[in-house]
Amino acid sequence: MLHSRIKQHFEESIQTKILAAESLTETIHAAGELMVQSLLAGGKILSCGNGGSAGDAQHFSAEMLNRFETERPSLPAIALSTDTSTITAIANDYSYEEIFSKQIKALGQPGDVLLAISTSGHSKNVVEAVMTAQQRGLHVVALTGRDGGSIASILNEANVEIRVPAQSTARIQEVHLLDYPLFM
Repeated sequence: MLHSRIKQHFEESIQTKILAAESLTETIHAAGELMVQSLLAGGKILSCGNGGSAGDAQHFSAEMLNRFETERPSLPAIALSTDTSTITAIANDYSYEEIFSKQIKALGQPGDVLLAISTSGHSKNVVEAVMTAQQRGLHVVALTGRDGGSIASILNEANVEIRVPAQSTARIQEVHLLDYPLFM
């Protein structure tokens, strides 16, 4: 029983990645180009998400600041989910929905990129972050899944959505993890 369940997880993961490879190549390329152009122009990449997506945002930022697979200069990136004092102060004084948007108001500059990660696309604080980024002239790369949620409906033509063709949070996050190296 357990052996078949383990095998099923592998098979579902593989199938999701095959579907993603077929459907997301162009959008991943566009997202990477958007980030490269921002960095070349002196911009930075801000990333955000909740739970596992917060961990993914932090992982992305760490790889940008340090290196990924080859030696290269450090690249400017900030994970907005890492400063617990800031996050809890904003959540306490204002609301949890503003924990990322208030940081973007302070740190985001026109031409920067927001990497917004939400498997459902409905995380209110990530939606607020996307709207604030757009208002401040940041580009947005959204990593979503399912039907793209609320985030998909507020993106504009200057933004890139990488929507994983899956319903399972685990499968969506697995593909999100594969996307990061392609941006670097």
